[in-house]
Amino acid sequence: MTMACSPFFSPCLGSLWSTKPTKHLPCHFSTPFQYSNKREFPLAAVASVPYIPANVDYLETQFSGHGVTFEGIGDSYVVKMGLENGSLASLMLPSGLITSYKAPMWHGGTLEVLHTTVTEEDSGAVIQGGVSLALECESDGGNSWSPSSWILQDVRGNAEELIQVEMVSSDSENMAEAKYIVTLQQDIISSEIVISNLKSLPLQLTGSVISHLTVSNLDATYAIGLEGSNFFSRTPFLSNFGLIPPDFGQKNEVGSSQLWGQPGIRRFLSGSNAKNQNNADQVERIKKEEMEGEEEDNYKQLSSEMSRIYTSAPRNFTVIDRGRRNSVVVGRDGFKELYMFSPGSTHECYSKYTYICVGQSAVLKPIILGPEDVWRGGQHLHNPNL
Repeated sequence: MTMACSPFFSPCLGSLWSTKPTKHLPCHFSTPFQYSNKREFPLAAVASVPYIPANVDYLETQFSGHGVTFEGIGDSYVVKMGLENGSLASLMLPSGLITSYKAPMWHGGTLEVLHTTVTEEDSGAVIQGGVSLALECESDGGNSWSPSSWILQDVRGNAEELIQVEMVSSDSENMAEAKYIVTLQQDIISSEIVISNLKSLPLQLTGSVISHLTVSNLDATYAIGLEGSNFFSRTPFLSNFGLIPPDFGQKNEVGSSQLWGQPGIRRFLSGSNAKNQNNADQVERIKKEEMEGEEEDNYKQLSSEMSRIYTSAPRNFTVIDRGRRNSVVVGRDGFKELYMFSPGSTHECYSKYTYICVGQSAVLKPIILGPEDVWRGGQHLHNPNL
């Protein structure tokens, strides 16, 4: 199975799925679009399933020459990617969380695209935001598994054109295998997933790629290109790295404050490894309780609280931040749904809750993989500001 390519992205994108290590990838990427307001934060350890710490010196030796460096932090480590044009990204393992993407801008500097916070708790430092996966695979037999601990499998590319980091995660029941491929290009960072059903029974996939995009303030932030798209107003996605104000939905315009707190829905969207025996029934119940509508604005201001799943959105749309004079083109492959969350503009500018959350999702309509089938999907954050 091959992955369809969006017209916003290079037709060579399909070559990124190659699993063979290469010193230089032959495909040259060219798109009509191309973000520095530096926003540094200390990287911290992230709680995860039991994991053997990586030998950073070994990683440096094994994967040198590809434009990456490694930094050990407790039981985790950071893969730092850097291109010669100034594009930078940081990826934490084994969690698979992308904590930073700095993109070159028209004014010659770079700008942080992702919103990530670090807070101290009794258990240690906790990171929220960034780009993360919240996926669950469930078999017909009722077994479920969420890929949450990733092992570095390969690094390829070079600092001139692109850097690609490939990770793998497998469940103990040998039910499925997940590959997660993060690719940094001169004007795009892609999060791509390959799920392989290893069993002779169908497999149901639910979840999302969730991205927190930092903005100056929500009154100056707009989504372009969603006019006419159908949507459901629904509970916010809860994931291991999700960032949601504790009072969100109490004064929500859709009148669904009771819906936000329902424990069954929270478990369904938690992104944890908890087993859900009745996902299909839960989805149908949730859909009945949600409010359905159609987007009326092609230039939609994101200042109001909102949590929606668009079921007929275009594969590419643009988020514009007039305060920072920049934009991000968000594209997807494989996923049919678009999730959009705004915490609302009542929070202080440049605060913990000054961001927009977008996700390419399969929640209202799960993806079904046949026996020994393979599914591919992903999200692309495209920088058109060069």
